[in-house]
Amino acid sequence: MGRTSDANQRLMTAAIDLMWEESYGAVTIDDICTRADVKKGSFYYFFKSKADLAVAALEKLWADDWKPWLDRQFSPSVEPLDRITGYLEGISTRQADHLKKYGKVLGCPVWSVGSEISTQEIDVNAKVREIISRKWKYYESAIRDAIAAGLMEDGDPAKKAQTLGFLIEGALSQARIMNNVEPLRNLPASALEMLRAKSSTAVGTGH
Repeated sequence: MGRTSDANQRLMTAAIDLMWEESYGAVTIDDICTRADVKKGSFYYFFKSKADLAVAALEKLWADDWKPWLDRQFSPSVEPLDRITGYLEGISTRQADHLKKYGKVLGCPVWSVGSEISTQEIDVNAKVREIISRKWKYYESAIRDAIAAGLMEDGDPAKKAQTLGFLIEGALSQARIMNNVEPLRNLPASALEMLRAKSSTAVGTGH
């Protein structure tokens, strides 16, 4: 297939899917081109390397999926604690869907890629850190609003958001290792307890 207008989009989608289903290191440019149905020459027309593609693919994942989902779930119109619990319930639901579709729990694609490559691919790692930081800003906003509303004990919202992020990614990693979504079931209750929410009655909207 030649340099069609959507070849770069297909390459990015294929890259994210394959890196998520397998691993960054295990996936080759040939694998990506085959999945995307794009000739290898066209790959190099759009991207300099697999790392260059990975950076673009992660940004596409953020723009097309994560940001719209986070914008909905963490809307100021949603009660602060409901933003958190609804988001966590959504994570569990998404991972259960992946288990049905792929036969395995996939965990977080951004965190998985970041933990795998560490300092091997500086540009990819920088994009991973950037996306994680963006995501934690949503947590921070909900936590700050919860504290202001008297629904959570006082504390540094940024530090609480970071701790919440660690809890989520730890549970996702465990779920992936065990190939079982059970570690994700108690995330909403565990998060509220860890964040010292004053009310544990808030329920998420679900997904």
